[in-house]
Amino acid sequence: MPRVVYSRHYNIGFYGLERLHPFDSKKYGRAWRCLKDHFGASLRPMWIRPERPACNDELLAVHTPEYLEKLRKPRNVAWALELPPVRFLPRWVLDRHVLKPMRWATAGTVTAARAAIEHGFAVNLGGGYHHAKPSGGEGFCIYSDIALAVHSLRTEGLLAEDDRIAYVDLDAHQGNGVCHAFKRDKRFFILDMYNSLIYPSHDTEARDRIDCGIPLTSDCHPEDYLRELQERLPVFVDSVSQSAKVGLAIYNAGTDVYKDDPLGMLNMTAASILERDLFVVSELRRRGIPTVMLLSGGYTKVSYKLVADSVIRILEMESK
Repeated sequence: MPRVVYSRHYNIGFYGLERLHPFDSKKYGRAWRCLKDHFGASLRPMWIRPERPACNDELLAVHTPEYLEKLRKPRNVAWALELPPVRFLPRWVLDRHVLKPMRWATAGTVTAARAAIEHGFAVNLGGGYHHAKPSGGEGFCIYSDIALAVHSLRTEGLLAEDDRIAYVDLDAHQGNGVCHAFKRDKRFFILDMYNSLIYPSHDTEARDRIDCGIPLTSDCHPEDYLRELQERLPVFVDSVSQSAKVGLAIYNAGTDVYKDDPLGMLNMTAASILERDLFVVSELRRRGIPTVMLLSGGYTKVSYKLVADSVIRILEMESK
């Protein structure tokens, strides 16, 4: 049976300031309510709550001490969140209402990765902070939950020393932080399909790390997007698994590819996003690869509904 990882602690609220940012910081709870409405009591056996937020000692495994120390200063957090008013908040308020929820979601990604190894598929209704680098945060991403999940599974022996990881990033923005975190890791393989005309287009070093890069432009239509994905993803996965076992797949399923998203600037419809998500998970799972799905970006009021629609269908598919 698949698993859903979620905690009410994921949701971010800081006295209305969150309304100044296009990101719906409470979409996690909204998506969760959709799942509860659809599945009712049958959702409970699938639900896992992270026991606690990620702690500083754990984060030091994937971040520099200097960076974590910088997070004690509100101005540095404000820069990473792209929300200037945050710099005026007291440090304890910022930690309690913004950073701690992100540490909960980071722990959720680790929990979901463990659950994927055991049960085949798991989704964390949060996480996917793919812009966070070992030495800095940016793009509304503070902690590298993906790097921490991989580190934790390797340390715990849930991934063998030579197991490969297939990372599929379909957020509209290129996952530059992940590229930096795994810059020299030859067991980590990256497919990244992204709008090449938007942030972080300046990070050419990150783009050089991608194993299978699929740059798009803002005039890309859903049919072209899906055709490109359907041609490239199977080849990528098969090439990664050709000479060694793929112990885990990580799917960063950003919904900022939606046609009305102000930051992603792509043209995907709700139906084509659902088709995308079902295709990716089906391709990974029919090869027997444990798969963890993360939410990543999405900057419209309907982002939570796009997430919920895909997760509901995938959970039903995996439960058969």
